[in-house]
Amino acid sequence: MSVLAINGGTPIRTGEYPGWPAYDERDVDAVTEVVRSGRWGGFPSPGRKAAEFGARFAAYQGASHCVAVANGTVAIEVALRALGIGWRDEVIVPAVSFVATYNAVLAAGALPVFVDVLPGTLTLDPQQIEGAVTPRTRAVVPVHLCQHMADMDAIAAVARRRGLALIEDAAHAHGQRWRDRGAGCFGEFGSFSHEASKALTAGEGGSLVTDDAVLARRAASLIDCGRPKDEAQRERTAGTNYRLGELQAALLCTALERFPEQQVERAAQAGYFEQLVAAVPGVRLVPKDPRITRWSFWRFQLLLEPDAFAGAGNLAVAAAMRAEGIPCGTGFPAVNRDDLFQPELSRQPVAVEYRDRLDKTRMHFPVADEQAARSLLISANAFRAGRAGVEHATLALGKIQHHANELPRPSR
Repeated sequence: MSVLAINGGTPIRTGEYPGWPAYDERDVDAVTEVVRSGRWGGFPSPGRKAAEFGARFAAYQGASHCVAVANGTVAIEVALRALGIGWRDEVIVPAVSFVATYNAVLAAGALPVFVDVLPGTLTLDPQQIEGAVTPRTRAVVPVHLCQHMADMDAIAAVARRRGLALIEDAAHAHGQRWRDRGAGCFGEFGSFSHEASKALTAGEGGSLVTDDAVLARRAASLIDCGRPKDEAQRERTAGTNYRLGELQAALLCTALERFPEQQVERAAQAGYFEQLVAAVPGVRLVPKDPRITRWSFWRFQLLLEPDAFAGAGNLAVAAAMRAEGIPCGTGFPAVNRDDLFQPELSRQPVAVEYRDRLDKTRMHFPVADEQAARSLLISANAFRAGRAGVEHATLALGKIQHHANELPRPSR
């Protein structure tokens, strides 16, 4: 361990971690069945496999309804539109998330209003919601980030008190439960992504869960070009084609069969990792919130103390971790540091009219700015390799910290 692997030394882990996505012959059989059926697309909607997945995923999360959609980004957009939220309405979002959260709000025609996050979890700060509410505020979108859930007790209470719709961005939280209530089941909608890296994946895809039958029908109509989904009411919507194809729906059905066992495995190794990594100098761990009663996650987030790593940033540490054989990256930047968020390039009316409020140079989020720059994400694959998987991750962190003054400093 005297030389860092990034400088030519021997890596801590020389074998590969389990690959992702996981698959077996069930996936081949499921896709073959759809191919031979001749019904590959999502029309008529929902397709047989999309309906099967929706029913099963809703039951797993504890919701009454699930609408399968093309991806997780449009899921948030559809949720907003189903609630009648659009032009000049305001939607409160956290200052740390993937850009899809913000772009979905803009796509619905509404204005994202950014608030700072909590130290440690980097999830939406409930106390800052109140100060962001205006007469135009219609909804709040908390984001469950990596292994953490947003504080749903506090956020749901504020949403009820201020009359705001609650839409959970649960793209990282398949299977999570808060006080035995499923992620996505606290408000009007919960939005999930099934993109290739996610814990429940078909390569692409998304889903919306809700307990409201009217909202479910409206969302189903919106994704199916506005076709009515209630034969009694004949309600139409200004919809478009955001349907999920049958090939991806079939893969989601088989993925859901494997998911409970995978969730248990990840949770067990994450608990062991929490015990181990607490002993590594300069690594700040925020333990699992005891209100999370079923733990599942997309990535595992750690925060680095720069002084303990000779001033090296998270980019340098992540590169060194990968050289040691540990799948690792950096966390999401604060929105005002995110090169992917470019509202000034948009021609959407809301982005043009409120360009000053979307000007990143005018934004300031002290917690997000400081902590996102220290965020390190360990891939979920490291939690799918038994105890040795997280032991190697811990050893690599310790080795890098011990030799931090030898780290190359990558340019941003």
